[in-house]
Amino acid sequence: MVDGMSLKTSADGFLRDAGLWNERVAEELARLNNIEISPAHWEILWFIRDYYFQYQHLPNARMFAAAIRKKLGEDKASSRYLQKLFPAGPLKYACKLAGLPKPPTCL
Repeated sequence: MVDGMSLKTSADGFLRDAGLWNERVAEELARLNNIEISPAHWEILWFIRDYYFQYQHLPNARMFAAAIRKKLGEDKASSRYLQKLFPAGPLKYACKLAGLPKPPTCL
């Protein structure tokens, strides 16, 4: 429940309707996944949402890093930086907190 709205998620905790996503939803998903969202997280979350809605698909991990490199710079595309933000899996958890489907390349 977020702001009185019941949100449906998959068995893996991914939001079923990306259109219901907002920053409060992201904060609740982060809380459920033991992640404290910082400005650096928001930058990646907004980036992956923009990517998804622009291209109508989710990238694999390599494409994710390449797209970040192109838009946000080399330092933010490094695996070390992304792992620090999302230790359990950058692409998977960026998508989860951004209210997007589970990437097909993630277990």
